[in-house]
Amino acid sequence: MTEENIKRATLEEIRAMKDRGELFYDPNAPEGPELGDEFWENAALFGPDHKTSVHLKLDAEVFFYFKQQGKGHITRMQDVLKAYVKAQKAKEAAAAEAEKAARKTG
Repeated sequence: MTEENIKRATLEEIRAMKDRGELFYDPNAPEGPELGDEFWENAALFGPDHKTSVHLKLDAEVFFYFKQQGKGHITRMQDVLKAYVKAQKAKEAAAAEAEKAARKTG
């Protein structure tokens, strides 16, 4: 979800929206689709505070590249790092699978 999609409202504003009929809740709405075993194979459980605070020195060029894009530059940097980790893990998993397949055939 991006920042522009987030709607902020006070409790009073939400109550007023409900009174005006602008909020809709259907207790008989159907459940979402079942998530199969395939979905849960790579699921990971994280506690509510699974972040680690670090002090990091960055090249000025890198820092200012993200900062010039505006608010949320730290989050964008973290997103890039997460994507890198995900790609590296996929690469490692593929290498392990290839090694496993090679042992079976050879």
